[in-house]
Amino acid sequence: MNVYDAANNLARAIRDSQEYKVYKQMEASVKTSEPVKKMIDDFHGKQFELQKKQMMGEQPSEFEMKQLQKLVEVASIDPLARDFISAEMRFTLMMQDVSKILSDVMELEKSQ
Repeated sequence: MNVYDAANNLARAIRDSQEYKVYKQMEASVKTSEPVKKMIDDFHGKQFELQKKQMMGEQPSEFEMKQLQKLVEVASIDPLARDFISAEMRFTLMMQDVSKILSDVMELEKSQ
C-alpha cells in the first residue's frame, strides 16, 4: 500500500469514527443556538489566547486560568454546551493520538 492510499484510508477512518460523527453532530446543534454558540466561541477564544501565550514561553496567570475555568463551569451548566465540549475533547484526543503515532515514526527514523 502506498502512503497516499494509507492517508486516504486514515481520513476515511477518521470521518467514519464515532468521535468525529458525534463531534460534527454536536457542532451542528451548537450552530442553531446563538447563546450557546457565543459561549463556545468565548471559551475557544480564551483557550486560544492561553495556548498562544504558552507557545511563546509565557506562563498564563492564575487569574487567566481561573477565567478559563469559570467559562468551563458556566458552559457545563448548559447541556448542549457541555455535550459539545465533551464531544470536542474526545475528538481532539483521538486526533492527538493519531498525530503522536505519526510523529513517533519520525522519531524512530531519527534514532536509527
